[in-house]
Order: sequence, then C-alpha cells, then structure tokens
Amino acid sequence: MIHMTTLENADIITAIITPFDENDQINYDALERLTNHLIETGSRGFVIGGTTGETPTLTEAEKLELYRRFAQIVAGRVPVIAGTGSNNTRETVAFTRTVTQIDGIDMALVVVPYYNKPNQRGMIAHFEAVAAQTEKPIIMYNIPGRTGVTMSNETVVTLSQNPMIAGVKQCTSLEDIEALIEQTDSEFAVYSGEDPQALAIKTVGGAGIISVAAHVYGTEMRAMYDALTAGNVAEAGRLQRELTPKMQALFMYPSPAPVKAVLNAQGYAVGDCRLPILALDATEKQTLALRLGLEADALAQETGVRL
Repeated sequence: MIHMTTLENADIITAIITPFDENDQINYDALERLTNHLIETGSRGFVIGGTTGETPTLTEAEKLELYRRFAQIVAGRVPVIAGTGSNNTRETVAFTRTVTQIDGIDMALVVVPYYNKPNQRGMIAHFEAVAAQTEKPIIMYNIPGRTGVTMSNETVVTLSQNPMIAGVKQCTSLEDIEALIEQTDSEFAVYSGEDPQALAIKTVGGAGIISVAAHVYGTEMRAMYDALTAGNVAEAGRLQRELTPKMQALFMYPSPAPVKAVLNAQGYAVGDCRLPILALDATEKQTLALRLGLEADALAQETGVRL
C-alpha cells in the first residue's frame, strides 16, 4: 500500500490546538513555538484542523492558510494530517482535493458525516467518493459522540480495503479496536482517539494514539511507549495509570478549553477558544488544577487561587 511509510513511526499523533491572539485571529508565532515543543517532547505526527483545533469555527480560507503555514512550520519533520471532513459529501470531496495538493500535507482526516445520520451504505458511499478523488490517502474519523451515528466495524473493514484509505481514528471501545486490528490488513493503521486507551491500543497491535493529552504530557507518553518497546511492561503500565485521571481531567469541560488553560498557564499564549466554546472561568480553572495535580500551582497562580 502507498501509505505505510508515512505512518510507520507515528505512534503519538497530537491533534493540535489552534492558537488565537487577543483579536481572535490565528496566532502563528504561538503555533510554531508549540509545534516545536511537541516534537521535542515526543509527538511523531500531527492532526491539524481536527476537533481540538476548533475546525467548526474556522472559515475555509482560515483553514487553508492554517494548513499551508503549519506544513511550513513542521517542514517534513513528522507526518501532517489535515482535517477536511464535513457532512456534505460534495464539499468534502472538493475540500479534500484542494487540501491534499498542499505541499507538506501528507493525509486528510475525514470524519463520519454528522447530523445527517447516514446509514452504513451511506457511509461507505461517502468515503469511497472522497477516496476516489483525493491526491493523498485519508484517515477515517469514527467518533459517535460527536456525529450521532456509529460506523460499524464491518463498514470500517470494508473501507479498509480501499488503497486510498490509510486508517481510522476510532473513538469507541477497546473491543472494537481489537476487532478492527484483527480483521484489517497489517498496513491499515488503527488509532485510538481516546487518550486513556493509549497503552492498551499498542499492546493489542494498534498504531498508537491521536492525542489531546500529548500537549501537556507528551514526555510521559513518549516514556510510556518507549518502556513498552523495551519490554518494560510494568513501567509502561505505571505511567498509564498515573496519566489516565489527568487525561480524563482534560475533558471535564468542553474541549479544547481545559488544554488551552493549561498551555496558557505554562506560557504558550495560545489564547481563548472561539464561541460557542468558552474559556474556563476561575472556578473551573481551580477545579481543573486540583484534578491535574502537577499543574495546580501554575493554574492557581493564573486564577489567583492558592491551592
């Protein structure tokens, strides 16, 4: 298959946030600084313009400029996957064709159509239509909690046989992930989009994690995967157990508000979220700080609360 070399080392892919400045415009200086930090702390790829990147609030012109400039920032150091999906097949086909012509964009992330509630035949037709006209492979994004429908394991397996469909970002159960790994070709990349499954998906033969938590815990996640590769399962397990409650805390309020709050407290100046997602208020920051533990001092200082 044409896509294997692109993802073979991409075990931790960060679904990167979109920084905004005080005028609610994309802050490219902050994006470059954050990107370099994430590569240094263990990210081996990026999704740009995903859910965490607040794609629904970006215009098409903003997304195209973001993708072009982000590809230049990354400069080929790791794979870049750009979000192109929508609930309009015709628009998804056209936008994916445009985006995959950008130099430095390696793949497109295409979500299961939301709101329309297509059946399984409709999902197959949607992804086949996109795959038929894309210049580069696509990753399917199966996230029932946001789309209102679940792409079945049988549908994923069927679509995995298309040479232009490189893998899936799966946000369901570990049992589903195991079934997909078992029933698809070894070159089809199965990723989890649920951070607490990061260790489990690797142990059952998956490609890795498309992560939000890697913004904050990249070093620890890199150490966990390195420990697993070295055969130190006990150490990998210890790290996952420590990370799981922190990973969950980063979703205790609408994402990406919690991770942006932490990054701002760490000095990365990524700004607020765009409506309808609100930045955390002082009480929410205090609660998040208590749940994260190690980040408590920084977040408490930002909110003026002594913990």
